[in-house]
Amino acid sequence: MVTGARQSIVSGPMAPKTKSGPGRAQRKGRSEGRTTKSASPGSGGVGRYTPAEVSGRYTRPIPKKIRRSAGWFGPSILLMMVFGVLMILLNYLTVLPGSVSVWYLVAGLVVIFTAFMMATRYR
Repeated sequence: MVTGARQSIVSGPMAPKTKSGPGRAQRKGRSEGRTTKSASPGSGGVGRYTPAEVSGRYTRPIPKKIRRSAGWFGPSILLMMVFGVLMILLNYLTVLPGSVSVWYLVAGLVVIFTAFMMATRYR
């Protein structure tokens, strides 16, 4: 079909539009024409929220007065850090047996690293 200087393409017959606007927006768990019973706590309906206390999946947090490290934990962290530093220093001062060795350095660093990891768990 030609109209004036413009040329347009016309498609074949199309199905008529049934409604205007965006697509369907429905609530989760529902379909058209069906109703669902009202959800009471613990009813277990599709897409319904049930409180953790009702479902039995709730674990109470540990009270702060109970979350404490043992009495020996803090001093052992400090002793390990001091021991690691001393091992490295004494290695380079050639006080340790076997002259200067890389293994004393590695052992000292491992002890210090372990002390830092323990310090992250200290309460």
